[in-house]
Amino acid sequence: MSSAFNLSGLGLDQFSSTGFAVVAVLCLLSVWSLAVSAERLIVFARARRQSLSFARRLSESHRDDWLDDALEVAGQFPHSHLARVVAAGLVTFQKKRARGVLPPAAVIEATERALELSALRTAADLRRGIGSLGTIASISPFVGLFGTVVGIIHAFESLGQQAGAGGFAVVSKGIAEALVTTALGLVVAIPAAWMFNYLSQVIERLGMEMAGSSAELVDFFVEMDGREPERAVAD
Repeated sequence: MSSAFNLSGLGLDQFSSTGFAVVAVLCLLSVWSLAVSAERLIVFARARRQSLSFARRLSESHRDDWLDDALEVAGQFPHSHLARVVAAGLVTFQKKRARGVLPPAAVIEATERALELSALRTAADLRRGIGSLGTIASISPFVGLFGTVVGIIHAFESLGQQAGAGGFAVVSKGIAEALVTTALGLVVAIPAAWMFNYLSQVIERLGMEMAGSSAELVDFFVEMDGREPERAVAD
């Protein structure tokens, strides 16, 4: 990369330092993008693996106190997005129901709110760092273009200072070397944009799984009480 910006023979030492600065920034953005992508992929894979194990354990549970068993199992899978949401609903349902103050409909409504809030918090944790990928994908081409524009400016300045010595060969060489930063900016931006879109789709699927689990849990609680919330309110 240093050879691409070795313009000292043209008297463009100032652009050389600018070029190195642009390349350093783009390399930093590239490392940042790769680190965020790798970390999120690991987090999502672990969440999916633990969620499958959590669902399997629940399906194998035959204890009479199923709620306590489910809550105990959920605590064994702290990285599962489903376990986090289900645990929030179970805790709220047990606490509200044990007090015996609220009617069944109110208990169900409180449980639904707890499930929704837990799902929102879990989704926010899953999205952590994803926004930076979108930012990198957006600004990297402009950072590279900045290096190119500065390089072109200095290339034409060098052509004027040399009073025609070298002619088109001098300015074309300077422009060609300056365009390296634009190419590097695209190399950084394209993978970042692809990972941003891919990870966003994964988060959307995980969100749908949490919504489905919340709905199934609420239906289970309604069946436990033996009546629908609307009927309880009417009573």
